[in-house]
Amino acid sequence: MDSDVFRAGLLNGQVAIVSGGGSGFGRATALELASLGATVVICGRREEPLQQTVAMDSSGRVDAQLCDIREEDQIAALVDGALERHGRIDLLVNNAGGQFLAPAEDITPKGFRTVIRLNVEGTWLMTHAVATRAMIPAGSGKVLSITLTPRNGMPGMAHSSAARAAVENLMKVLSIEWARYGIKLNAIAAGQFATDTFMAKYPAVMVDGAASTVPLGRLGKAEEIAWLIAYLASPAGDFISGAILNIDGARDNWFGTWPPTALTDTQGRPLAEARRDDAPA
Repeated sequence: MDSDVFRAGLLNGQVAIVSGGGSGFGRATALELASLGATVVICGRREEPLQQTVAMDSSGRVDAQLCDIREEDQIAALVDGALERHGRIDLLVNNAGGQFLAPAEDITPKGFRTVIRLNVEGTWLMTHAVATRAMIPAGSGKVLSITLTPRNGMPGMAHSSAARAAVENLMKVLSIEWARYGIKLNAIAAGQFATDTFMAKYPAVMVDGAASTVPLGRLGKAEEIAWLIAYLASPAGDFISGAILNIDGARDNWFGTWPPTALTDTQGRPLAEARRDDAPA
């Protein structure tokens, strides 16, 4: 499979680990990186979807390993195995995560801890293991962590909003501390995307109305996340670190339909425009 965007061989020689590689962003990212010449190790908790991703790769550069990112021993085995087989790790994509839709008052302490442990602690454990075992000794590397927009608060997602904010600030801090080792760390804040999980597991009314909350008028495609990750993995991303890159069709900046109905005249024109038209010559 060739990339639709980048030149062949762009990432020749690179080795990447992509968590949550059995579906969605992780699958699209693994296939895109492999198509550009990278060797990709995907991980997740279930064997079947991981092997489906491997089967979709025509390059032979994707392999899979079971790993629960909440378990230190499994992460150590994943990282050490990648180093034994491939000798290096140039890129870590922290894509694995999860949450559930619930009003804040209905989130139990157990539910909150589960989301924090998966999204924050899991990201930290993966990042720390890859950095200390591979990137710091090598004096280079890139870490990209997937978070969410809108970043000014997501009703029904108090636990996930807290977790993703923590991850974003973790990337910022580590981008300063580990700059001396040549490691670049960034967060990618994704908006509403037409992933299998979103389309199948969220309420229909939410799915049906999602595109209307995006100024560009559509949902994102998983491939668009993969293209951004490939760009950042390439030499073009070598001076980008400590950033939070929104990829959400301007959703993070929006407060509703423009122009707002309350600010239009009876003909639907913005009031400021109507006043200009009605002003005396």
